[in-house]
Amino acid sequence: MNASSEATQGSHRENGATPFALSARNVTKKFPGVVANKQVNFDVARGEVHTLLGENGAGKSTLASILSGLYRPDEGTVLRNGIEIRLTSPRSGLSHGIAMVHQHFRLVDRFTVAENVVLGSKGLTFVLQPKDIEAKVAEVCEKFGLPLDPRAVVGELSAGQRQRVEIIKALYHGAEVLLLDEPTALLAPPEVVKLFETVRAMTSAGKSVVFVSHKLGEVVDISDRITVMRDGKVTGSVKRGGANASRLAELMVGREITLAPRRGKSDSGEVLLSVSQVHLSHDQIKILSDVNIKVRGGEILGIAGVSGNGQRDLAEVISGLRQPNKGAVTVCGVPTSGLGARATRKAGLAYVPEDRLGTGLAPSLSMVDNLLLTRERGFLVDRKSALTEAEGFIEKLEIKTPGPLTSIRKLSGGNAQKVLLARELFSGDMSRVLVVCSPTRGLDVGAVEAVHTLLDEARKNGKAILLISEDLDEVMTLADRVIVLYRGKIVLEARGVSEDFEAVGRAMAGLSA
Repeated sequence: MNASSEATQGSHRENGATPFALSARNVTKKFPGVVANKQVNFDVARGEVHTLLGENGAGKSTLASILSGLYRPDEGTVLRNGIEIRLTSPRSGLSHGIAMVHQHFRLVDRFTVAENVVLGSKGLTFVLQPKDIEAKVAEVCEKFGLPLDPRAVVGELSAGQRQRVEIIKALYHGAEVLLLDEPTALLAPPEVVKLFETVRAMTSAGKSVVFVSHKLGEVVDISDRITVMRDGKVTGSVKRGGANASRLAELMVGREITLAPRRGKSDSGEVLLSVSQVHLSHDQIKILSDVNIKVRGGEILGIAGVSGNGQRDLAEVISGLRQPNKGAVTVCGVPTSGLGARATRKAGLAYVPEDRLGTGLAPSLSMVDNLLLTRERGFLVDRKSALTEAEGFIEKLEIKTPGPLTSIRKLSGGNAQKVLLARELFSGDMSRVLVVCSPTRGLDVGAVEAVHTLLDEARKNGKAILLISEDLDEVMTLADRVIVLYRGKIVLEARGVSEDFEAVGRAMAGLSA
């Protein structure tokens, strides 16, 4: 179906001299047991950055998917330049000049930038003309300030460069409205700055950008307008400069949220976790090189870094899941290198892995059984006390579940994360060291506040906490000290204060040592 046949010409034309570039009117979308969007109204003007802000599950990504043609609304209409259109697929959306750049890139690693850009194009001949294609792609790159070699192999690019490929692909195919879904999730701070420069270049050229995000600080910086969603409905809309992060957080959650940085108020105690001269390699590839870390009781040490720079490997070495090629790990005075995960836990370490379902939890088991997994037990298992404990966690952490006996696989990712955090953070006095990886990934701003409060309480109770996160805002908010890991090496150590933010961000991107 082509663009002209899909558009209902002359109908539902919006009032006013200048119709919006893209609009949703009274859109409702239902999935089994869930109303994702309910009577939503939204629009973006030509040359505007309009942000959809909301918690995970608020319905913003669903609305973006409807606007791009990935989903069809059950009720309501989508309008392009004031005229109703019926979108049947993303290709249908692109025929109307609408494209969506997804959070997880949809590229072929072994293809070049130019080959990925033209992939799926209509009118391609059996024999491609690489030089012609590369020249056209280079022209788009130059026009919008997107520095990229059209001949570069995508598999060798950074996350920020891959994102540029997705944006170039949309622009190459004639997109006038771009929907960017959580576009900064995988980017280091310098890459975020470059993305914002690209967004401004696009709007200056008359393009419209719908920015889908839950990161309050970034939203305030980039947006001309912000529309907040909660539980599938629009709760408010403000213009640039009309609201600060605290007010937006309140619109997202429905109550006041504390966003202030948290710091340890007492002097740190004895060293409870020590990592000394740790090296790790695999197939002659260096993963960790001479890593030295000390974490004291009553302290949070943050490890910042872009994904893939050795953070996950370091956590697995410390927790006993992997044995280093060289070096030592000591937990509460007990050398644990090479002893395995169970011995490390016995020494006093609790571990929240990055992979919540593959490593942290047993998806087919209930919340109660998952709480019992890591505990020392005899022939008889005390499920009654575990059930009471689980019910307490459900209330305290606002875990959305039919009940404590529901299997983990039936919970959302964010609620599964809360179960894992509950088990490890409240594992009793035996655990004096906490290694926590991406603790708030998949959680909404209200749950993030609750998790940060729990970690702060654990610090006040004298526990030593190693916080590993790709979210630099989270690290700088919680950590007393921050270490940057780049290509398996510690390249910077800084205090966990906002004035060091730029230096830490540059180190994450490998721009300073």
